[in-house]
Order: sequence, then C-alpha cells, then structure tokens
Amino acid sequence: MENASRALMMAAGVLIGLMILSLAVYLITSFGSASAEAHRTNEQNRINEFNTQFTQYEGRQDITIHDIVTVVNLARSNNETYELESQTDSNYYIKVKAKVRLKQYENMETISTDDLNKAVEYELQNFATYTDKEGDSYTGLPLYNCKVTINPNTERVNFIEFTPVN
Repeated sequence: MENASRALMMAAGVLIGLMILSLAVYLITSFGSASAEAHRTNEQNRINEFNTQFTQYEGRQDITIHDIVTVVNLARSNNETYELESQTDSNYYIKVKAKVRLKQYENMETISTDDLNKAVEYELQNFATYTDKEGDSYTGLPLYNCKVTINPNTERVNFIEFTPVN
C-alpha cells in the first residue's frame, strides 16, 4: 500500500512537471508572436512615415517648383542611402518624373544640382496666370499636380510624377 501511494505521488509530480513545462512553452510562443506582431507594426509605421513624405503632395494642385525640388532631394537621399543608381537596381529606387514648363524630365532625381537650380530660376522668372473658383485671375508660380505610385512588393513609394496644372 505504501508503494502504491509513493507511485501515485511520483506520477502526480511528473504530471505537474509536464503542466509547468507546457505552460512555459505556451508563454514563450505567446510572447514570441506578440513580439513579432509588435515588430510588424513598427515596420509598417516606418514605411507609412517614409511614404508620407511623398504622399502628402498627391492629389494637390498647389504644388510649386519648390515642392518638386523637395521631393527630388528626398528621392536622391533615399537612392544614395541604398546606394542605388537606377530603377533596375532595386525595388527601393525612387524615380521622379516631371514636366517643368517646356522640359520633360524622365529621371529628375538624377539631374545635376545646377540643372535643378536652372529649372527653379526659370520658374521664378516665368509666372503663370490662373483663374480661381470665383473667376478672378491671378499670377504666380506655375502649379503642378502630383501622382504617387507605391511598389506592391515593398509597400514603399517608388515613382512620383508631376504634371502642370492647366
């Protein structure tokens, strides 16, 4: 009888040990998945923050050459950070296409700073005339629309296009 009692105590101890191990494994996997979810959320927040630098211009019709230069510099900075020289290098390359007055720039992010400054100077010297919603005319810097494309693989902006407002 005494041996049977000891056997039951040992079996109970083994079962309690297995329950403790099972609980430990469960907690570790739960914390691991929570950590992975937090990492995914942080990564998505970083991507959204990055994209916002560009998407803030999308759909607007009050964009000037100064905004275009800002976007070009952001694109250059990104491409230099990843050491990219062309779109074929990576999904992270950002291309800026713009029709600035009479000149079409297919890869504005690659033009020299001097050429970029010349485009700004031209815009500053050649104001455009617009009509507002009330029918009043005004003169100012030429205005542009912006369209932003996001790469489906990286979920990051990879193409920005500026077109003149007519």
